[in-house]
Amino acid sequence: MTVLHLDAQDIGRFRDHVLAAALPAGDEVVTDAARVDLLAELEALKSAACALQADLAVDLDASVRSRDARQGVRPERRGRGVAAQIGLARRESPARAATLLGLAKDLATDLTCTRQALRDGRINEYRAQTIAVETGPLTREDRALVDDELCAPDPETGAPAPVDTMGTGQLAGAIRRRVQALDPAAVARRRSKAEAARRVSIRPTEDTMVYLTGTLPVVAGVAAFAALSKQAEALVSQGDERTKGQIMADLMVERLTGQKQAADTGLTIDLVISDESLLGAGNEPAVLPDAPGAPTIPAQVAREVVGHALDARTTTWIRSLYADPTGRLVAMTRRQRFVTGALADFLKLRDQGLCRTPWCDAPVRHHDHVTPAAHEGATSDENTQGLCQACNFAKQADGWRHRTVHDDAEGRHTVETITPTGHRHRSRAPAPPTPARARTTAPTHHPVVEIHRPAFDLVLADDFAA
Repeated sequence: MTVLHLDAQDIGRFRDHVLAAALPAGDEVVTDAARVDLLAELEALKSAACALQADLAVDLDASVRSRDARQGVRPERRGRGVAAQIGLARRESPARAATLLGLAKDLATDLTCTRQALRDGRINEYRAQTIAVETGPLTREDRALVDDELCAPDPETGAPAPVDTMGTGQLAGAIRRRVQALDPAAVARRRSKAEAARRVSIRPTEDTMVYLTGTLPVVAGVAAFAALSKQAEALVSQGDERTKGQIMADLMVERLTGQKQAADTGLTIDLVISDESLLGAGNEPAVLPDAPGAPTIPAQVAREVVGHALDARTTTWIRSLYADPTGRLVAMTRRQRFVTGALADFLKLRDQGLCRTPWCDAPVRHHDHVTPAAHEGATSDENTQGLCQACNFAKQADGWRHRTVHDDAEGRHTVETITPTGHRHRSRAPAPPTPARARTTAPTHHPVVEIHRPAFDLVLADDFAA
């Protein structure tokens, strides 16, 4: 295991020293050459820090697994929660942390030359990850061979390693060619596995747009693109005023949804918007809690979506959500073990479809009891939160604790996570759209009575059953 001669406070002081030394004092003149040198040295320092983080991640995993074995934890459950701790420490999502932990294990076993190149600052963490992924199909022996060929300097001449002068694309291409030569059967197995994992995904991008991505076998993907392109070219030749790209995008939506026009709304969509933005001239964005990343859309766009749904005679349901004076959504308590029905809808809207673990952007998959039901935790909005599958499983590991806290100045639902090492992390529910608040103030010797209607949940559906 790694022996540390520095602790976290030492590293913090070193960081402060580096930052202070990099800043010019007074009227001190710093040349451009000095700036470039500093950029290069800081990049090398970042790489070295990543290598040390990888070593620490491997050590943490080994320590937790050893403890689990002593406590009689079943082998398949040992190490559960390690990636979640790494993610919280590095301010990364659990999925990204799991990838980093896998990379760390590869560097410690099969890719020792890559690990040394990272420690020396000759490559960055992203290129180290590229090497780990591209050499994945190989046996440990062949993997170590490619690692040595690419990342080890020439022992006789001292010439730089090939990886030292390669771009990331060149590096990936060189490894693929070597893998195909060393183990063609492994490439075939990997292709078959990739085809089995074909999928469609969506993620938000700028300007209220999304990427709808199909990961397909190459022949199917090229055929789909060619069909859209051919029909778009035909429409352009017939005088369609849209660009070819616009037509292809519209055709894809129409063919996938069966709509006559791409702008039609034919599926159930939840849209959370303040009353002022929907019915007045408010400009606060609306939220799409069902979409990955819970993207926001401008108020004007939201009003246009609602108006189009009404004009198209699409069934439109408006449900009012209420908040207390602090802006927190009103509690909905149910005497039940499972989160279903109205409470499930409420949690989806309150948490806006995103896992409540800090820095995790995954969509909610589980409605989780903060205090477990087995420990008499209530099935209520106060004691429940939305989590992704990985985070819900991680919190079941030994030593993890969660509790609801009530010291948030804005009154939003707040959960504190205490990791097995005692580190504390808090997550607050996203702020709902700000309402146009009506306030009725009683005499000073009586409590203030306030009624709020902060947001509407618009459900746009193509028929009553939806």
